[in-house]
Amino acid sequence: MTFLPHAPVLELTEVTRSYQSGNRKRTVLRGISYAFEPGRMYAVIGPSGSGKTTLLSLASGLDSPSAGTVRFRGKDVAELGLGRYRNRHAATVFQSLNLLTYMTAVQNITSAMEITGVQRGNKNQRAVELLDLLGVDAGDHNRRTLKLSGGQQQRVAIARALACEVDILFADEPTGSLDHETAGGIISVFRKLAHDEGKCVVVVTHSREVAAASDEVLQLKRGKLSAR
Repeated sequence: MTFLPHAPVLELTEVTRSYQSGNRKRTVLRGISYAFEPGRMYAVIGPSGSGKTTLLSLASGLDSPSAGTVRFRGKDVAELGLGRYRNRHAATVFQSLNLLTYMTAVQNITSAMEITGVQRGNKNQRAVELLDLLGVDAGDHNRRTLKLSGGQQQRVAIARALACEVDILFADEPTGSLDHETAGGIISVFRKLAHDEGKCVVVVTHSREVAAASDEVLQLKRGKLSAR
């Protein structure tokens, strides 16, 4: 199934982020405007230090812009509340994954649902459904994540993010530490989430393979974002 373009789910309007260090002001992002649609996968590329992680932090509600506006379905996320936005609408898969390694795959997901207040009667069943959707072997569902392979851990992290029933999924270098075959599997997962599940998927990456698999490739350079 391919989702037809709709109204943007996420909009950045003249977004700028600057940092003050003593008397010196450093501007990382300069007046960025872009609209992201549901059902599409976006790759954000650029050299190290170009501000990709800063952009991800602003778009995902982990940080606020110095100027400009981030909107979710037309509403300023600052007015919506950054915590509410992150808990209910946008989730991030970090490069470090941040899994609780002493917990099982299922427990990692159900604990995230508890923390974010997801209203579901059977959270364990939902966790299993998500792990199945992402191709995690049934035998790994109740293994501690410390014992899982890198690829399986990545899938658990994505399932945990989706458990919060979000509209937007962000990922920071999700294939950076994976071998070629495993990375290909994760890329397929992201494409499926966008094209079959209607999610807006935004991936910060250095990977040519991720960029090639994306619907749109955005380049960040000298603080400006442009479509390639």
